[in-house]
Amino acid sequence: MTFEKGPVTVAVPATSANLGPGYDCLGLALDLYDDLTGEVIDGSLEIEIEGEGADTLPRDETHLVVRSMRRAFDAAGVAPSGLRLRFVNRIPQARGMGSSSAAIVGGLALARALLTDPAVLTDADLLRLANEIEGHPDNVAPALFGGFVVCGQNDEDVWADQAPIHPDVRAVVFVPPDGVSTEAARGLLPAEVPHAVAAANTGRAALLVTALGQAPERLHRATEDFLHQSFRAPAMPASYGLVTELRAEGHAAVISGAGPTVLVLTTGNAAALLGRCPSGWAAAVRRVDGSGVRVVTR
Repeated sequence: MTFEKGPVTVAVPATSANLGPGYDCLGLALDLYDDLTGEVIDGSLEIEIEGEGADTLPRDETHLVVRSMRRAFDAAGVAPSGLRLRFVNRIPQARGMGSSSAAIVGGLALARALLTDPAVLTDADLLRLANEIEGHPDNVAPALFGGFVVCGQNDEDVWADQAPIHPDVRAVVFVPPDGVSTEAARGLLPAEVPHAVAAANTGRAALLVTALGQAPERLHRATEDFLHQSFRAPAMPASYGLVTELRAEGHAAVISGAGPTVLVLTTGNAAALLGRCPSGWAAAVRRVDGSGVRVVTR
């Protein structure tokens, strides 16, 4: 198998996982993108990084995009001698907006796009590889497929299906200046919860699928979480406080992924919510990305 000549660029969207009660099984793609450009060269590895993480991310084989590309090449049975890569990162790092999943899915998709026969790696192959690297599919699945995704796994079996989303739904994101690692946030969760709590959360997650698809007036109730947000509050008190305030006012506010970004789902005047942004934070209105990762130049 040979490789494409010249650089190839893929764009991969930010994502928001959990959406309140959908812990590790619901995710949403947003219209904020990292651009990954690569070409196969004679030589070694060259990496250029612009934007988010430019001062902190590695420029060697340990970079998550590179590790993901190597996994894809291995699965395709090829090993390029050298790679020239350029990343333009816009997704905030360690903020619960899927920067790691974007790196994984973007790397896998970029490697596939560099193959002269990309059909050797299917979307199902990329989902399986991405889930193996990330450990759970709720961010990688929407990054791969776009839209609102219901996903899960059972041992090595992983699945993901797009669910309908109301065309009027918008997301408002409030991004704090400092991040929280996913590992730290997960470490605060209890090993067990009472059956009644699990049952209540299941009901909200099921309602959220309907609310996002056809009954957005139910979003406030549907985004009520019982499994993870309150336990993670000590790691992100300002974020949890903002969620509590917004929900008291009737807004469908949640912690995005493992946090600390706060996300509000709305069909109302999304721009009006921007005034609620705390000092030092960044806020934006985001539409749902319906495409997922895609090749933009070849």
